[in-house]
Amino acid sequence: MIQVKNYVLGQWVAGEGVETNLYNAITGDHIGTTSSAGLDFKEVLNYGRETGGSRLRKMTFQERGRMLKALALFLLENKEKYYQVSAWTGATRIDSWIDIEGGIGNLFANASLRRQFPDLPYYVDGVAAPLSKNGSFIGHHIMVPREGVAIHINAFNFPVWGMLEKIAVNLMAGVPAVVKPSSATGFLTEVVVKDIIASGILPEGALQLISGSARSLIDSVGSSDVVTFTGSASTGLMLKSNPVIARENVMFNLEADSLNATILGEKATPDTAEFELFIKETVKEITVKAGQKCTAVRRIIVPENLIDEVQQAISARLASVKIGDPASEGVRMGALATHAQVDAVKESVNQLSKSQEIIYGDLENFSVVGADKEKGAFFSPILFRNDNPFTQTDVHNIEAFGPVATIMPYKSLDNAIELAKMGKGSLVSSIVTPCDKEAVEYVVGAASMHGRILVLNKDCAKESTGHGSPMPLLTHGGPGRAGGGEEMGGKRGVLHYLQRTAIQGHPTTITRITQQFQVGAEMPEANPHVFRQYFEELTVGDTVFTHKHTVTEADIVNFANVSGDNFYAHMDATSLEGTIFEGRVAHGYFVLSKAAGLFVDPKKGPVLLNYGLDEARFTKPVYPGATLGVRFTVKEKIDQEKKSDDDIAKGIVKFLVDVYDETGETVALATILTMVKKKDQSV
Repeated sequence: MIQVKNYVLGQWVAGEGVETNLYNAITGDHIGTTSSAGLDFKEVLNYGRETGGSRLRKMTFQERGRMLKALALFLLENKEKYYQVSAWTGATRIDSWIDIEGGIGNLFANASLRRQFPDLPYYVDGVAAPLSKNGSFIGHHIMVPREGVAIHINAFNFPVWGMLEKIAVNLMAGVPAVVKPSSATGFLTEVVVKDIIASGILPEGALQLISGSARSLIDSVGSSDVVTFTGSASTGLMLKSNPVIARENVMFNLEADSLNATILGEKATPDTAEFELFIKETVKEITVKAGQKCTAVRRIIVPENLIDEVQQAISARLASVKIGDPASEGVRMGALATHAQVDAVKESVNQLSKSQEIIYGDLENFSVVGADKEKGAFFSPILFRNDNPFTQTDVHNIEAFGPVATIMPYKSLDNAIELAKMGKGSLVSSIVTPCDKEAVEYVVGAASMHGRILVLNKDCAKESTGHGSPMPLLTHGGPGRAGGGEEMGGKRGVLHYLQRTAIQGHPTTITRITQQFQVGAEMPEANPHVFRQYFEELTVGDTVFTHKHTVTEADIVNFANVSGDNFYAHMDATSLEGTIFEGRVAHGYFVLSKAAGLFVDPKKGPVLLNYGLDEARFTKPVYPGATLGVRFTVKEKIDQEKKSDDDIAKGIVKFLVDVYDETGETVALATILTMVKKKDQSV
């Protein structure tokens, strides 16, 4: 017997009494209890804000990203422990892989986002806005970590992924988390959190765990907190309707279970690879995690002339699926998470049976391998058929959260789109078709009611992650019944936990705040040359004012010979009538190349290499006789971690290249990226 504890206020605490009894979903054995009774939730949230939040907010995005990467590597080393416990939830090895390694993958993906953020604790959003005639007053935006707590209330079906995919985002943003998994499967979450805390990778207070009931947790939230909920729409609505949420204007992200659909395109006939893909993907969605996924297929929408073939093919494949103990050879579908879930799914199946016909499966008569069907929380796959989905509409309103789906026909693709949208908002839908024209029509027509759409064909099938797999770098959520929320989403997800604030002032002041050079700011002359300075020594705004060069026709001809660029505007003065040019014009890339010749200090020094060019613009034609100079300014600095002890300690420096002519007007602008050695090789 185990007692699943809570991790709050820096210690593992058992709640008072027993709130929830825990059972092995395969054997039915009583494995333990959990409770959070007696916890002071207000104190828990304050601890997160003050202890965890203050420490995370001092870290830069680069430091937070490296922290997530270290955590992902640590958990990956310990994953087999989690697989063993995951089996108690009824999961097969594949089910557990989605939950455990899918969750760890979210940590890796969010860690990689550090390359899109500055080496600061806060984010600089967009570009400066000019607010005055002479440029002495500008506006910008910064985004700082919210000084609250991310409160994640998760469903029973993904006790690891549900936690890791959410905390990866808020931790990257610099916001601590309080995680409340479902008590029914939270024993697996507890095992993972125990390792996370023991690792010491996260700052104390960055992660707390409530394993028992959440009870009055929402009553203690404040205006800087963010609440996310994954689960049933009814529970989500109850939480979202709490007066505290409205009074404090608390950000509330709701991801509710939805009636997701998969569509077989009209061109995906039985002789195509796409038809077989459709059958395989649909059956996978019915049986993986025993259908207990918020993204699982519930409605199977197929051309009316193919419905019999689809019914036969899906039924035949379902018949080959062995149900039972995942430890038994050949078992491909485990149990539902709890007996309570069995009862809930049965009730939904009975409701759906009033308006449509079961064509495969039986609530009582099915075989189980290696386990006792009565003791475990087993359930047979159930396939319905609904020949009149526009009039018999229970299928668009009732979700059986298990291995249950309904086949229905459509007459035209417009018809299929309408059926898909009758779900009143879904997390995901998919279309399987060899025809891109069909794909375009479906996506554009159905997108307004779906958070994600998978377009599957034989060309992407080998690497496709499938209908039911939300990806960490894409938004996960959906409109309407699906909750209207958004999770993950790459950089977008991180920004969700930041407060955007407009800032106004002189370009020099805004440069100091953003640590990005703003046009119009002071440009003190660099001494020594910036290429003679190590990464730590460089200061944003320091500028090299170069010698000058007068452009000749020989420059243009020579550059054309070297580059092979003989565009008429550069080489044929007789072809310029009707153009914007007054005469032969210098190549834009000659201007940049010559600029490099002017600003580069050629001697060996801290600059290791130039590896990129961003935002190049040619703003004014350059004719022979023009005299060019360059203002070469430190624009931004981004730290880099050493990949090994033998690696060179270095950082990335962005330089603004401002090429101007004898009138003082800018003729070209670009940002170059350089890799610059650090003076201190120990960091």
